Amino acid sequence: MTKAIMFQGTGSDVGKSLIVAGLCRAFTRRGLTVLPFKPQNMSNNAAVTADGGEIGRAQALQALACGVAPTVHMNPVLLKPQSDKGAQVVVQGRVRGSYMARDYQGDKPNLLGAVMESFAILKQTADLVIVEGAGSPAEVNLRAGDIANMGFAVAADCPVVLIGDIDRGGVIASIVGTEVLLDEMDKRMIAGFLINKFRGDIRLFDDGLTITEQRSGWRSFGVVPFLPIVAKLPAEDAVALSQPPTDTSGQIHIVVPMLSRISNFDDFDPLKAEEDVFLEMIPPGRPLPRSADLIIIPGTKSTIVDLKFLRAQGWDIDILNHHRHGGRVMGICGGYQMLGQIISDPDGIEGDAGEVAGLGLLDVSTCLTDDKRLEQVTGVYLPSGEKIRGYEMHMGRTSGPDCARPLLDMAGPQDGAQSTGGRVMGCYLHGLFAENRFRAAFLSEFQTRDAGLRDYDAGVEQALNQLADHLEQHLDLDALYAAAR
Repeated sequence: MTKAIMFQGTGSDVGKSLIVAGLCRAFTRRGLTVLPFKPQNMSNNAAVTADGGEIGRAQALQALACGVAPTVHMNPVLLKPQSDKGAQVVVQGRVRGSYMARDYQGDKPNLLGAVMESFAILKQTADLVIVEGAGSPAEVNLRAGDIANMGFAVAADCPVVLIGDIDRGGVIASIVGTEVLLDEMDKRMIAGFLINKFRGDIRLFDDGLTITEQRSGWRSFGVVPFLPIVAKLPAEDAVALSQPPTDTSGQIHIVVPMLSRISNFDDFDPLKAEEDVFLEMIPPGRPLPRSADLIIIPGTKSTIVDLKFLRAQGWDIDILNHHRHGGRVMGICGGYQMLGQIISDPDGIEGDAGEVAGLGLLDVSTCLTDDKRLEQVTGVYLPSGEKIRGYEMHMGRTSGPDCARPLLDMAGPQDGAQSTGGRVMGCYLHGLFAENRFRAAFLSEFQTRDAGLRDYDAGVEQALNQLADHLEQHLDLDALYAAAR
């Protein structure tokens, strides 16, 4: 019979996604058929599956760790924030609608059926399903109707391992406090805990570990030291973008403004991995550096809202000044739409119906529509003839004179636009920088490069293997597997 085990956190960003990815790889290497599952996820960093739906980026990485193609059933409910109080709700890969937070809380219990159906589908073909929770089970005010944490665990009779993050401090209180807050039925689901992101001599925490076990009544499955190589794995949470770059020595300076609803920001991970590239994510409140060789406007969940946000930061002035002085500008998906003349939303897809002026750097216009394009594609980057691959995930259609100079040819349909002279370009394709030869050719347009051809996918595989090795060393995997049921 298929076994399952769930990993919940004492809070957000405690490392659940990467712990699950590492365990997926570790148990797969032991000869098991392993599949990842996350009942409910909240992220604008999504991936397109082969069956034409979308799931959280973390579950796509976890599927890669298992050596399988991602499916919509690995993340049956995906929330994509559109505002501080509302989100687009995606169920089993398809858009269900846009909800305000209060309305979603009322409808959430109706989604448990889809969650359990997807879980049952995965169990049909797996030896082990490794489940990731969301947020914290100690948010007991959200327990009624919960499908992300203990609500799912109880319904699926899935044992839970709690993850605490010692790097942020207060890990003993976070674990013991969770035990205090959970009701008796939920407490019975806890098989134990592990502690993540330890720095220094683990032996110095021996007393802390003993206290945590005694006060919580739960066993420890181990303490995981901080592992720097995980920075090479795609991040799902935009919190990761707030970390300053560790290497600023790259000669090619690429700048990306951090929009308020930035999406699919792992588009830029392959660029960040290049030794001669200094990729700088610019947070709100800072001007875009004049030293940039290239400014890339990223994807966004809410194009019009983020165009207004971009202007509120003064970034439009920086971009236009950069272009006026000979700089290059690129837009991806929503960023591509912003580069045009007009963005219209006649049906109020993103909010109030209307239209706004774009940055005017491309002679194109976009009309937002409610039909969402989700597709994995391959093709050719027309300026260099290099092969590209990636995925489309957007709502809206873009047309205009500059589309007569498309950027990409996807075996028939063409995508994107270029200005006269090619200093401004945009397209809808996410993930195109992961293709090694294209990336090398693209960067060579900025300067003669000494860097060899870097295999980005191989780097991700290496990081997953090192993460699995790390968890094998510091966690009791035999005990974790025995705890699954």
